[in-house]
Amino acid sequence: MRRSLEAVDEAELVRRTATGDRHAFDELYRRTSPWLAVRLRRRCADDDVVADVMQETYLAVWRAAGDFAGSATAGSAVSWLWTIAANRLVDAFRRRARRRDLPAVLAVEPAPAPAAEDEVMAGRVGQELEQALLTLPADVRQVLRAMVLDGLSVRETSMLLGVPEGTVKSRARRARVALREALS
Repeated sequence: MRRSLEAVDEAELVRRTATGDRHAFDELYRRTSPWLAVRLRRRCADDDVVADVMQETYLAVWRAAGDFAGSATAGSAVSWLWTIAANRLVDAFRRRARRRDLPAVLAVEPAPAPAAEDEVMAGRVGQELEQALLTLPADVRQVLRAMVLDGLSVRETSMLLGVPEGTVKSRARRARVALREALS
């Protein structure tokens, strides 16, 4: 059964999962869980939280696969999966913040304030970079966000955005060239 699922894309795996196909769900998990765990770990260093979010995410996928499969405007299944995981991670952070012990929070020393010059330079560079990013086409910004901010590889970015690896590489190059020109 697994061999026949290897040729199926992630969207089809989600559609089959919606019909209760356990093999399709297993294949979806096999394909997506490694990069999803990496992406979550880049946002949260607590392995227990990441494990909980992974479990909650795939449980939600199993339960809500019909919502994705029934949508005529459904985008990438991988993007849909990441949206679920990101929302679960935010929920986990909120739960942790609510459970935090108030005296422990108050006992933490505040970080020293940055020098005024550092704040001015950071603001100036940040504004220039933000303006340069806004000049990029949306598809190029998506690649840049995935590879730089999320730290994903070319392959992971390709899976996330649903475009070939060569397209990811060319968009990344276009982004670097455009940013270099805009910031020089």
